[in-house]
Amino acid sequence: MNIRHSGLLFVAVLFGLCLAACGDQTAAEHKPRVALVMKALSNEFFKTMEDGARAHAAANPELYELRASGIPNEQDVSGQIKLVNDLIGQRVDAIVIAPADSKSLIPVCHKAVEAGIVVVNIDNRFDADALKASGLAIPFVGPDNRAGARLAGEYIAAKLQAGDEVIIVEGLPTAYNAQQRKAGFEDAIAAHQLKIGASQTGKWETDEARKVVASLLPGHQAVKAVLCANDTMAIGAAAALKAADRTDVLVAGFDNIKAVQDLIGQGRVLCTVDQHGDQIAVFGIQHALDILVKRSGMADKSTAVDLVTAPAARKP
Repeated sequence: MNIRHSGLLFVAVLFGLCLAACGDQTAAEHKPRVALVMKALSNEFFKTMEDGARAHAAANPELYELRASGIPNEQDVSGQIKLVNDLIGQRVDAIVIAPADSKSLIPVCHKAVEAGIVVVNIDNRFDADALKASGLAIPFVGPDNRAGARLAGEYIAAKLQAGDEVIIVEGLPTAYNAQQRKAGFEDAIAAHQLKIGASQTGKWETDEARKVVASLLPGHQAVKAVLCANDTMAIGAAAALKAADRTDVLVAGFDNIKAVQDLIGQGRVLCTVDQHGDQIAVFGIQHALDILVKRSGMADKSTAVDLVTAPAARKP
């Protein structure tokens, strides 16, 4: 080999080593971009969820980059679909989503999976039949909403007599967690032989729930309790009962937001259910990182639900 060829070979080898080193450095420096997509940011529960996720990201800056977003209200399904489409365009590595609708978000999440993005479902479970029909396997990380609602229903029922009338204020009927919470309330009602006087949606919103309860009270004078599928609606129910001077009616919620902790302290709400909103997103993010890094972890993961009553309502 002559000197010229030897020199060219040396340069080529050196260039190759530099490329390899730069590639290794780039791979080492790349942090997964994890997007958290929530529902109504006007709901204190999702603000708590976002705060928990941001605290986790700040404590683990070397592990991932967090992008958190949400929609103005829980009925803005098209807005949430747009958020996911935008994230696909940004080529994030993972999407952790609390879907506003258990079926309508599946097609866009399918699109994300086809683009190579890891998708983890939190809070509100995707419809199992719709997932199967789409050929998707998306892991769910979150609570057993039916069991949680039954905890609240049982606590209320223990204060009542067989045959007493109750009202259920449901979430959006298209949301799986709303369906499960209604079922949990019904489980407790049936077990204690109570009577459902009415069951209507409050659309997860305070004003809607206030209007629903206010409109039902005149025709249900014997009602003893109102079981609400989230705390935001429990606030509306408590307001309607106060306006009607029916503070004898017991109220249950679900989420353990601070506003309801305050109402429990005042005796205007009897109980709620803590599904640990500040940790649900964190668990979902950790699940997504496991899939990205370890290429495993596609199984569902159940998280805790706890009944919250007056002595334990206020957190330190």
